Amino acid sequence: MAQINLKEVKSVSYQPAKLHQGYTNHSLHINVGKNEINVRCIEEKIKQTFIGGKGYDLWLMWHAVSETTRWDDPENAICISSGPLGGVPGYPGGGKSIVTTISPLTGAPIDSNVGGYFGPYKKFAGFDVIQLDGRAEQDTVILIDGIENTIKLFHARSFPEDAYEMSAALTHYFDEKKPVNVSVVTTGPGAEHTYFGCLNFSWWDAGRKIVRYKQAGRGGIGTVFADKKIKAVVARYGAVSMKTNQPADPEGLKAVTRAYTKEIITLDPKQNRMALVGTTHLVPIMNDHDCLPVHNFKFGSHPQGKVIGEETYEHIFDKGFDGCWKGCAVACAHGVKDFYPLTGPYKGKKVFVDGPEYETVAGCGSNLGIFDAHTILEMNFYCDAYGLDTISVGTSIAFAMECFASGQITVNHTGGMDLNFGNRFNALELVHQMAQGEGFGTVVGKGVRRMKEIFARDYGAESTFLQDIGMESKGLEFSEYITKESLAQQGGYGLALKGPQHDEAWLIFLDMVHNFMPTFENKAEALHWFPMLRTWFGLCGLCKLPWNDIVPADNKETDEPAKVVKHVAWYAQFFSAVTGRKVNSEDLITMSEAVYNFQRIFNLKMGYGTREHDSVPYRAMGPVTEEEYESRAERYDTQLTETYGMDISAMDTPDKMAVLRSKREEQYELLKNAVYKRRGWTADGIPTVETVKRLGIDFPEVLGVLKAHGVV
Repeated sequence: MAQINLKEVKSVSYQPAKLHQGYTNHSLHINVGKNEINVRCIEEKIKQTFIGGKGYDLWLMWHAVSETTRWDDPENAICISSGPLGGVPGYPGGGKSIVTTISPLTGAPIDSNVGGYFGPYKKFAGFDVIQLDGRAEQDTVILIDGIENTIKLFHARSFPEDAYEMSAALTHYFDEKKPVNVSVVTTGPGAEHTYFGCLNFSWWDAGRKIVRYKQAGRGGIGTVFADKKIKAVVARYGAVSMKTNQPADPEGLKAVTRAYTKEIITLDPKQNRMALVGTTHLVPIMNDHDCLPVHNFKFGSHPQGKVIGEETYEHIFDKGFDGCWKGCAVACAHGVKDFYPLTGPYKGKKVFVDGPEYETVAGCGSNLGIFDAHTILEMNFYCDAYGLDTISVGTSIAFAMECFASGQITVNHTGGMDLNFGNRFNALELVHQMAQGEGFGTVVGKGVRRMKEIFARDYGAESTFLQDIGMESKGLEFSEYITKESLAQQGGYGLALKGPQHDEAWLIFLDMVHNFMPTFENKAEALHWFPMLRTWFGLCGLCKLPWNDIVPADNKETDEPAKVVKHVAWYAQFFSAVTGRKVNSEDLITMSEAVYNFQRIFNLKMGYGTREHDSVPYRAMGPVTEEEYESRAERYDTQLTETYGMDISAMDTPDKMAVLRSKREEQYELLKNAVYKRRGWTADGIPTVETVKRLGIDFPEVLGVLKAHGVV
């Protein structure tokens, strides 16, 4: 066990607010630069309007930053909330936290949904939401102790660098006898040297007697954490039961929890087997439907795709309960024990790997041309240890690899490294370089948007080509799905508030496979309803997977099977039972609309949030290279002739590509029009005054931002 040396510099005792119907109605504010600790009440209007979770985070952040605040300014805040439903043991997916900050990658608010015990423990200790700001002079550890009712700040000395050793050491330091009482939030050295550092949220795995992790990965939140010299935030709390949240209707809560849990236990083994293989079940499905990213999103399938999917991980995942919160029946947080890395500081040492999940398998596997489970596991392990987002790591390396393969960059730029697709050892070397702040890894660690600038400006690469193949939008790297044949999913990525992340709108199958959305109006409706429902999970402290990854047996017989309406009704019952606020399924959408539109206006405040920022690279729409077109030539030729009525008999491949591009880019702009209209936004993508008044977010400062952009 690594040794740590903490010097206490501030200690405040507090009387914890009593939980009432899922809320403490208090927020905790810590400025690590000034060593200030303050507790504040949350107004009833804010509670009713912003619900909790991401809503609370965004409201606090709005008041913490100005329109000129940048990610590395001391006033940039990291906010963490769990929501009123967070922390109910036994309810599927009930232990989530939502983390927000101003992103180093995008310059706008980023939010990330994460498991682990921290969110519930922090709330049960007395705080619905915490805000961290300032910049410490020395490495700092924060303790929120809900057992001793103290908040302490420590300066850290002789501290382990990587997240695994750090979290394990702090867990035992703060509660050696009952490590299950401790949850740690930390990052690693990679966050200090890249723009896409992640945060690891821990929980104690009592069966294996080890500390386990989930990641708040997206947008560089860990990078902000490291910039503030915060080494860790620790929450400590004791026993938890269904009474801890003090629900309004305990019997109603028990009933809906039992029903949902029973359904999952019965149906998961027959459907996606999440409790056995987690999200790796998606790999063969995506491969079969041409949606698995291969070679920087150039292709959508590969003959070797099967070897990095569920059939492989079913045999190497360690058997045992794998829920990232107490009693979750989905239990999808799998890992691999007795793993021996071949490179880096843990070379030849036995470790436990948390994961991989689908996004890591696709991003650090197929998208790099790597079809080797061991390499993917090693990249997964080191990204967690170093505090790096596996999605941004995978998509950024894939971009660099295609630039290398196409001659846009050479070994003269990469420090002598061959970065052709499939070079697994150099992919791992880049991860180590990112953590050390050395070599070409420092360039890749800046993310795709900045790499495009560097490659064009300093290496002489072709800017137009880089723009077409650089898989980022708003500065955030794409998560791992091919969207070329789904206009709705192109909108799901391009119109997502934080950038191209699937947790806001995942519509590929509904659009591409099932053709449920043939018109722009159908797509616009889906791009309204689905982001709103998914936002709601982030308001309440819940995981989205139980909603539609395991569905009722009769779901296909319902009028709208994609919505899984039975589950949505259960979530409404869940919310009512805990909070005492009687709601129905439609109310969940309205709740989210308020926060969603507020976040869009927050983007506007920070200099973004208009039509021009909702663009996607052309590769997300269609083929950039001739090889790409010809790999799906029959499909594209048929579309040109049958869908668009073109005579292509005299056209060569470049001609056909140009015509197809013109049509697809036109379709995407028409989709924007339809979505903006459905959401109650202007043609430039800004919420109207009428919309913000309808949603009750017509605060003076909100109206002021709209007015400054000509919306009155």
